Amino acid sequence: MKSSPTRRVLLAGAGIVALALPLAACSGGGGSSDGKVEISYLTQSDDPNTNQAKALIAAFEKANPDISVKLETQPGGTEGDNLMKTKLSTDSMNDVFHYNSGSLMQALNPDQTMVDLSDEDWVKDLTDDFKAVVSTDNGLYGAPWGTSFAGAVLYNKKVYEKLGLEVPTTWDEFIANSEKIKAEGGGVAPILQSFGDTWTSQLFVLGDFANVSKVNPDWAEEYTANDPKAKYVEEPAFAGFAHGAEVFEKGLLNEDFASMTNAQAMNALAEGTGAQYPMLSATISQVQQDNPDLVDDIGVFALPAADAADTAITMWQPNAIYIAKSTEGDKLEAAKKFVAFANSEEGCQVQNEGGSIAGPYVTSACTLPDDVPGLVNDIQAYFDSGATGSALEFLSPIKGPNLENITVAVGSGITPAEEGAAQYDDDVKKQAQQLGLEGW
Repeated sequence: MKSSPTRRVLLAGAGIVALALPLAACSGGGGSSDGKVEISYLTQSDDPNTNQAKALIAAFEKANPDISVKLETQPGGTEGDNLMKTKLSTDSMNDVFHYNSGSLMQALNPDQTMVDLSDEDWVKDLTDDFKAVVSTDNGLYGAPWGTSFAGAVLYNKKVYEKLGLEVPTTWDEFIANSEKIKAEGGGVAPILQSFGDTWTSQLFVLGDFANVSKVNPDWAEEYTANDPKAKYVEEPAFAGFAHGAEVFEKGLLNEDFASMTNAQAMNALAEGTGAQYPMLSATISQVQQDNPDLVDDIGVFALPAADAADTAITMWQPNAIYIAKSTEGDKLEAAKKFVAFANSEEGCQVQNEGGSIAGPYVTSACTLPDDVPGLVNDIQAYFDSGATGSALEFLSPIKGPNLENITVAVGSGITPAEEGAAQYDDDVKKQAQQLGLEGW
């Protein structure tokens, strides 16, 4: 999602310059001059990632005095994809590195460039959804770092309580709740939209994908293969466009939806001037900053499907820590210890103290602290019932660049839902052809 606080902000730095990096970043050789085994760890250069990496290294070195870890960083951004590929293909990658899970990880050709970690003890603690986004048919390559977060409907619990509303499990129930808020809410906006930040317009489509997968578990695979049935002009995927159009047509949005920003919408939700907001749970950080006393007034529920049996919450999986295949010997054993430590009780404590928690962990090795935002517990209930699914970007490399512009037009009543879905299918086709995917 462009400009959003999604996993893309955690990408690494710049293209061919990898070839000019000092060889100190490489994984060959043995120990350091003091007899310790030295490995290197690569993460992104923004402050949150760098600070967490420093904390992880400090805790690990304290527990493993015979191993030293050299931290290296590189910029985030789209350029990082090329840098990662270059370093891995030239055997100049750091021993351990932090990167995206899902389709971006798959683009790094993990079977040839990463160490298979399938037999490590911590793997048994992972959720099935996370295993799927760090695996190929030949192995599992990544350990989670950080929590998941949801794309769903954030809602004000006090507004719901005042109007006697229950969390909807079908789309019709969601619309009925919204119409009651419009009629009896005393001016509270039933559904917030914030097209002043265009990326936020995508949630009705992207946040619905777990429901699409419930109806057709093979949809992502068929979509990537250009199956004519797996298109946005066809159900079940069309629902996301239809829903965006419907809430506008029924007058259920805030009056300033065209100009409102994400930060303004989160504050309106917290203060109760808006009741519901299709959004990422990660944006709760805005409320933690601006209205900390109101954080627990916000809950979350899955974007409802037509049938309650198909309603599931769409999850953005955490990034992962990987080991480069060029890492060998004592360095490999040390690297495996480092990855395992990240998913140990001590590593989880580092994550709890330094991370932004907007959803459950995807490993049972980590326990959430008691002071997490209340909406995290709401998401956990979907985990406990098995009603979750990964966002499409983790299952397919195809995401058209113009989705946010299309969903703004559909959600503003400018473009009919059918036309918008057709436009996006065309947008997707162009992107798939650029990627050189078979069948397009």
